[in-house]
Amino acid sequence: MERTYVMVKPDGVQRGLVGEVISRIEKRGLKISALRMNVMSEDAAKEHYKEHVERPFFASLIEYVVSGPSVSMVVEGKDAVPIMRTINGATNPVEALPGTIRGDFAIETGRNVVHASDSVESAEREIGIHFNGSEVCGYSRIDETWLYE
Repeated sequence: MERTYVMVKPDGVQRGLVGEVISRIEKRGLKISALRMNVMSEDAAKEHYKEHVERPFFASLIEYVVSGPSVSMVVEGKDAVPIMRTINGATNPVEALPGTIRGDFAIETGRNVVHASDSVESAEREIGIHFNGSEVCGYSRIDETWLYE
């Protein structure tokens, strides 16, 4: 099974959308194998978003993501990375389809409620930033025989 990193960003936490995000993940058939709420450290935020370090929005992105609690998750399932990206919707909420998290709850790119890894490699790196190996639980959901061929 594939794993991906998902974060409900501070705006999603402040707006009370954590349960909605988790519900959409679970209803789709993906499982949560690690979950934590905390205020991300500045070092972790800089490491997480290091590919954007040269972009003009980097400083404000870091300031925002450490401004309040966020919820970090490891989400697991077949094709978890592309499925989670589809659940989230386009990064720019204006382009996000209705029925996606961003299409239903976001207006601006800088406050787009959620993050999900964009590749398996990014997922591994991001999971390693936010969780140690013992915090990720491997288990089988009872409905997996009905989800997978």
